[in-house]
Amino acid sequence: MQLTWGGHATVLIEVDGVKLLTAPHFDHLDLPSLKRLAPETRVIVPEGAAGLIRKAGFRDVIELQEGEGTEVGPVTVLAVPADHDGRRHPFGPEVNALGYVIEGSQRLFFAGDTDLHPRLSELADTLEVALLPIWGWGHKLGPGHMDPRGAAIAAATLRPAVTVPIHWGTYFPIGMKGIRGALLEKPVRAFEQQMSEQAPDLEIQVLRPGESLRRPAASP
Repeated sequence: MQLTWGGHATVLIEVDGVKLLTAPHFDHLDLPSLKRLAPETRVIVPEGAAGLIRKAGFRDVIELQEGEGTEVGPVTVLAVPADHDGRRHPFGPEVNALGYVIEGSQRLFFAGDTDLHPRLSELADTLEVALLPIWGWGHKLGPGHMDPRGAAIAAATLRPAVTVPIHWGTYFPIGMKGIRGALLEKPVRAFEQQMSEQAPDLEIQVLRPGESLRRPAASP
């Protein structure tokens, strides 16, 4: 397995010969970024979002509800619950927000954008990697987001072999350039501190945009 963080919630996941790209910038559904992919690319979205994606020129679109899965070669992508506003402002469809468990020879959890919720404990079963959001894109958080402490509690619940923080350090509101440098770094430093308190025995791996993490193949 290899993971490459593109920034924010965009991660290129390569496992068992399959490439999966999560949440192309900007903040989960950016059609100009998505259109840089070939129109035959398979796009997996929550139920209710397929029309928007097909209008963008993609022909192979799969909608999933919570609990449903789809096969991508030897890999299964399973939709799991998330606690977040699923609306795409200002004119997008209203759908249920989802996270995804990717199951192949190794098992990975991509949380997407979510707050802590009690059903996270249902996913704690031999996870190799958990990709957890630790912040948003500004200097404060609204509802439906994990902060560094919440993400550390989620990691302690999930017990993955390694946790990779995402959804931080990439975007910042216009007009605050003078202070954004330190604030962009603040969430990940707080997350490291919270992990040392909430889950000191768990491994974390902080990536910078463009950096990759490789995990060894699962033992037979």
